[in-house]
Formats: sequence, C-alpha cells, structure tokens
Amino acid sequence: MKTALIHDWLVNYAGSERCLESFVNIWKDADVFTLVDFLNKEERDIILKGKLAHTSFIQKLPLSASRHRQYLPLFPLAIEQFDLSNYEVVISSSHAVAKGVLVNPGQLHITYCHTPMRYAWDLYHQYLRESKLEKGIKAFFVKRALHRLRIWDVISAGRVNYFIANSKFIAARIEKIYGRKADVIYPPVDIDKFALKEDKENYYLTASRFVPYKRVDLVVEAFSKMPDKKLLVIGDGPQEGRIKSLASANIEFLGYQSPENLKKYMQNARAFVFAAEEDFGIVVVEAMSCGTPVIALGKGGTAETVIDKKTGIHISEQSVKGILDAVEKFESHEGSLNASLIRSHAEQFSRQIFEKKISDYVLEKSVGFFNR
Repeated sequence: MKTALIHDWLVNYAGSERCLESFVNIWKDADVFTLVDFLNKEERDIILKGKLAHTSFIQKLPLSASRHRQYLPLFPLAIEQFDLSNYEVVISSSHAVAKGVLVNPGQLHITYCHTPMRYAWDLYHQYLRESKLEKGIKAFFVKRALHRLRIWDVISAGRVNYFIANSKFIAARIEKIYGRKADVIYPPVDIDKFALKEDKENYYLTASRFVPYKRVDLVVEAFSKMPDKKLLVIGDGPQEGRIKSLASANIEFLGYQSPENLKKYMQNARAFVFAAEEDFGIVVVEAMSCGTPVIALGKGGTAETVIDKKTGIHISEQSVKGILDAVEKFESHEGSLNASLIRSHAEQFSRQIFEKKISDYVLEKSVGFFNR
C-alpha cells in the first residue's frame, strides 16, 4: 500500500529521528513529509537513506534553518497543507504537530507519539518561567498562541486511528490529554554499537544536554557532597555556568564528546547516573548495553527500562537527597548487579525488535482497517 511518513522537523539526529530511520528501513518506498529539512549529508544518509523529504512553506521563511521553532504558531497551518490524499497508509512520528496532518476516512493513520507537546502542556509554566515570559505584552501573545495550540492539539488527535506510545508513561499522558488509548512499543536503541565490558573503573558518569529538565545540576550537587566519589560529566548547554558553580574537586567536566568517546566512558563507568524524568531515555539503555548499571529516576520512562536492584537502582525522588540515597543503595547492592545480565536486559530494546514490532503492528491494523 502507498505509504506516507510524517515527521515534525528534520534538523539533527536525535531520539525521534531514530524512529523515523526505522520507518524508512521498513517502508523503503514511502514518501517523507516534514515541516523543515536541514539535515547534513551524513544525517540524511542515516535517517532517510539519501532521499529528500517534502517540506512545508516554513522551509523558505527567514532564518528557519536556525530558528524554525520561532514559527511555532504557524506549525498547525503548515502541517495541514500537505496533500496526502493519494496515500492509503499515513504513519506520523510526532512530538509536536505531525499527527495533525489532514486525512480522509478511507485512510489509515497511525501515530507513533514520542510525547504530547511538553511546552504546551506539563512544561508550560516552566517554559514561560525560563523564557522570562510570565508578564508583559510579549508574554500575552505567547500564552495566547500556546492556548490556541492546545485546543488544536486535542482536536487533531481525532485524526488518528491508532496511537502508539514510546513508553507506558507516555501512554498515560496520551490518555490524560487526548482521551485516547495507546499501545506501547519501546523506541529503537542501536544495542549492537555498544559492547559489553565487565571490568569497570572507579568513577560515576552522567551525560546530557545542560538544560533544566535534565537535572544535571542535582547530580553535580549530590556528588559535591560525596567528595570521595569521582564523577565525570559529559555534555554542554545553556546551564553550563550554573552547573559548574555547584561542583567540587571530585567532579570533572569533559564537555561534548563524540559518540565513540561517550561509548568508552559508558563502558568503563562504575555506574551511569541520570536524574531526568524522561519519556523513555535512550542514553540509559545505551549505558546498560555496555553492562553498566544505571542509577535513574524511578519515574517516567526510566522506571520502565531500569529494573531496581537488578540492572541498577531507582532514585526515589528528584532531589539531591534522592540521589545521595540511591548512590548509597547502589554501593550496598553493587556486588549483585551482573554486567552480562544488564546487557541481556538492554537487548529487548534493539532496533531489530522495534522494527519487527512496528511492522507487525501496522500490518495487523491495516488488515483490520481495509477489510471492514
């Protein structure tokens, strides 16, 4: 059947793009539609296998390559301009507006939802605070735009026949916001790119963008209270100055590292520490692929991927105390955490398993839909 793949925007190779990569692997002849496509050649070869995506009018607007998010109020209009009437199956990969494409009753539309728009829903007030948009005329227009976006977001959910969520955590958010049930298929992790290493060195590792919701600040502050434990911090971002100001001498900042270097640090770490409330958390599964235990928040996607006292330790609360308690708990259980079993657990999240589950799911729903 003629298939269209819809993705919000293509500007880098991140978590949602890994899913699109698999969709292109499965439906090789499918056409790809996205608001903007500014991938470099290497990224395009990985995600789209060299093909070009059909883009919206936002592609040609001023500064869209670097500031496409500034056109957020136009996203619903832009995504609705794609004419998909010649396609029998529409598969959208959506964390913003991709699920809002216009379809007719005879078309099957399946959405793989990474999350409902966080900045419009549960991170709304945090977004306004961090952007200093709580008061003033500009704040008024931003709040009005996000209000209208929420209304459109709920309405457009009715254009989807079936929702797939990337975790049980996101399935619950989909039901809360859209009033729709979602099946869960965990996203793809390239397990084969990470080798098991059983001998570990005596340091803890955290790696992330330095943005507020990742809570790298809590990890650094917690380890500053444990001067006998070495912490390596990989990443950069807007909060870098603040996070470094919290550090003590036992904490070393390595900045951005290439995927190859990150992999080596993961393989050798005593444990990987992650305090963010994530939709899924691919980096956590990558660490476990190396046989490295993970100390992660026992809430959100990491509560589903990390098995407490078997593949790591759950942080009970998103706080410095929660991390301190989790590290102490980890060290008391460290001897029972087996590297090869941690690796085996991670293998269930492989790209091969994801692609089989997605392919089987779409086939099953297609047979039911078109044989009504």
